[in-house]
Amino acid sequence: MKARFTYLGDMLFWILVAALTAALAVILLYPLLRGAKAADNIRAGEAAVYRDQLRELDRDLDGGLITPEEADYARAEIGRRLIAVSADEPAETPKPARHHRFTEAFVLLVLPVLGLCLYLTTGRPDLPSQPLEARLENPGNDVAVLIAKAERHLAEKPDDGKGWDVLAPIYFRTMRVNDAQLAYRNAIRLLGPSPVRLDGLAETLMAVSDGVVTEEARQVLEQSLTLEPDNPRARFYIALSMEQAGRPNEARQAFEALAKQSPSDAPWLPLVNQHIAMNGGAPAGTNPAAPGADPAAPGAGPAAPGNPTQQDVAAAETMSAGNQQQMIRGMVESLDAKLSEDPNNFEGWMRLVRSYAVLNDKDRAAGALKRGLAAFPPPGEQGRQLLTLARELGIATEGATQ
Repeated sequence: MKARFTYLGDMLFWILVAALTAALAVILLYPLLRGAKAADNIRAGEAAVYRDQLRELDRDLDGGLITPEEADYARAEIGRRLIAVSADEPAETPKPARHHRFTEAFVLLVLPVLGLCLYLTTGRPDLPSQPLEARLENPGNDVAVLIAKAERHLAEKPDDGKGWDVLAPIYFRTMRVNDAQLAYRNAIRLLGPSPVRLDGLAETLMAVSDGVVTEEARQVLEQSLTLEPDNPRARFYIALSMEQAGRPNEARQAFEALAKQSPSDAPWLPLVNQHIAMNGGAPAGTNPAAPGADPAAPGAGPAAPGNPTQQDVAAAETMSAGNQQQMIRGMVESLDAKLSEDPNNFEGWMRLVRSYAVLNDKDRAAGALKRGLAAFPPPGEQGRQLLTLARELGIATEGATQ
């Protein structure tokens, strides 16, 4: 029975193709088949109009609506136009319209054959039809269909917090910030606050306000810090809000505290050092021999392989924001390359996953997680720590252990 329906569907498709081809051929051939007949019809129509005007003129004269002088003048003008139209008509019987044989053959034969060959070459006649329902069930890598599927699901089940939690960062990455804000709020309302959700909501609020850390965004970030006091993203944005509010001393202290807390290879450290310098401070690690310097502080000791050196930090102070971001990505990619050569570095995998998450590159973070779990399988303590970190950062763990 299924094969029969498939056969009928294929037949219907080709019948529709043939009908559309025939209709297009008629549309293209119609001007050619009319030939000069259209022009003759136009001249005959004009002559009929002028004759009607003469008869109407006689009726107006008989009814006394116009004077004989006015009638003679109008009759002369109409007669002149009628003679002009009649003079254009051929004196002998017109010859049958000449057919454009080559053009007609091209339209009837060559165009359909070319279209069919093009479809068979670039199309997929063997591919079964895929209506919207089927595409929603199997979206593949089509982000638009994935979003449509999630939106359809949430329209039916608006209390599915997990759905809002998945959709919110997708909205944010596709610059649908108002939808992202609503999704984050629903996820927090239904699933409860978490550092990842609160940070995402704060970044969305800042995107709406063109990068300004508003009072509402600051309150959300402070709530995130109550759940995770060492959250570097929230601490950075709160320090940035102080800088934007014109409180350089408080901002410098907040950035210095963040630099002291951060690992020496943290990808955000050059950017933090730049803000420290902008607010009148000395970037962390630029003067390890200064009085009171903590030898154990980040950046105070010699740089480990793949970590930013003192020269890197100094160079970052003079870079633009775009160049700084490129430099940070370069350091993260350097760490990635070293882990590819020597995967038996658990702390390195933890830093790499966290760094990609901070850069908002969830795809590479998921890839780093999968490679880290290959070196440190989930049944072990280190593998479980990697999975715990991934969940905290909002990185999908499905398929990472395969």
